[in-house]
Amino acid sequence: MLESVQAYDATQLMQLLQERQITSVNMTWQYINRIVGLDQSGAQLNAVAEINPEALALAEVSDCVRETGHSYGLLHGLPVMIKDNIATADKMHTTAGTLALAKSRTPFDAHLVTRLRQAGAVVLGKTNLTELANFMSDHMPNGYSARGGQVKNPYGAHLDPGGSSAGSGVAVAAGLVPLAVGTETSGSILSPANRNSVVGLKPSLGLISRVGIIPIAHSQDTAGPMTTTVRDAALLLTVMAGPDSHDPITFTSPFAEGHNFTRYLVLGSLAGIRLGMAGGGYSDNWGKFEREIMMQAVQAFKDLDAEVFEEVSLPYPEQFSYDVLLFEFKVGIDAYLNQLGQESPVHSLADIIQFNHRHADRALKYGQAILLAAEATRGSLTEPRYWLSRAQDIKWARTEGLDHAFEHDHLDAILFCGSDGADIAARAGYPSLTVPAGYGEREQPVGVTLTGRRFSEPLLLRLGYAFEQYTKRRRAPNVDRKLG
Repeated sequence: MLESVQAYDATQLMQLLQERQITSVNMTWQYINRIVGLDQSGAQLNAVAEINPEALALAEVSDCVRETGHSYGLLHGLPVMIKDNIATADKMHTTAGTLALAKSRTPFDAHLVTRLRQAGAVVLGKTNLTELANFMSDHMPNGYSARGGQVKNPYGAHLDPGGSSAGSGVAVAAGLVPLAVGTETSGSILSPANRNSVVGLKPSLGLISRVGIIPIAHSQDTAGPMTTTVRDAALLLTVMAGPDSHDPITFTSPFAEGHNFTRYLVLGSLAGIRLGMAGGGYSDNWGKFEREIMMQAVQAFKDLDAEVFEEVSLPYPEQFSYDVLLFEFKVGIDAYLNQLGQESPVHSLADIIQFNHRHADRALKYGQAILLAAEATRGSLTEPRYWLSRAQDIKWARTEGLDHAFEHDHLDAILFCGSDGADIAARAGYPSLTVPAGYGEREQPVGVTLTGRRFSEPLLLRLGYAFEQYTKRRRAPNVDRKLG
């Protein structure tokens, strides 16, 4: 049996499972031991909120089924971590990192969790996150929550772990699990992917069901894969994507049920592909090493025969407001909490705010200014200010933003440094893929992000895979020693 599963990516581990070189039970045990020895002690990364007490039993069932010659699906027996704002109908809690939901268990699986289980995945546990997906306080550190504490970056405790899917990014980067699911409203997958040198895919709005995810804004929320390789991201996306009758926007997807996104991972020339590098406000704040890494990325795509146009003009985040998120949050969180039944101690945003006031010494280290601002809205989306703000978002993010850039310069995708372009892509509902690209001062990871038109995941995966295989920039963090 293998003694160091963290040395393999998910695709390799699936092959080893199929060849009977390892069992799911042995694999799951190894990851649990690594979590206990590295995440909860040792480096104390604090990426894992809780381990699924049923994980080993699920792994054993997977092994028994495999022995009969049958297979559940693409992820048969493979451990996966779920961000702790995604509902699971098991013995784990779904808390979004807030003390008000610390004892909350949901009576239902999120739609994406159902799909993971149907594909044979072993849900290993829940990952920590920035509290309420970083929609509680305007100065809360990335990766902090009152329930879970502070997530640490495995490349160094001095480095930002990114948010809000910090735990998912760190868990994958540190080899605590081969696959993890994050969620994003604006940068919450791309930011920790960039900061922890992993692959993060923020899908198009409508590709993955939002049902069962503790919401911020229905016009931007989505879940997505966080992995060490582009191939693993495509594999996980293949399982997670699909229609859901309870989330009608999923029927806007052009991809049929079971569409295999790994089919686009082919090496070869990128001739005919036109890329644009975001300039202006997006490049003004680059440091020396970020500029060097971006220029190296541009050269890599040119070496692969793609055309790259520099200094593409786009609206900068200063032109956006967070009004849409404030208005949609109250509606969404109240609807979610109402599903939990009488067992839940809170049933509305107002209840969470009052709970936090009563437990201020533990719950309000960084305040709750955003929650208070959201609660001040009507909660019905009838305010003219909401609809005007939504129209402005569409105008600046789509019509006069990304769509204009794609059409004006005949571009297939736009290249950003790190998660710089997360906000504009999120407001547009367009996909983005972050891939490790290098390291700066004191081992700070830097990724490059490709953003495309809605439902252009096949192209982004092709581009990301070509870049990854050509550059091979990612290196695992040295976390088998206590972080300084």
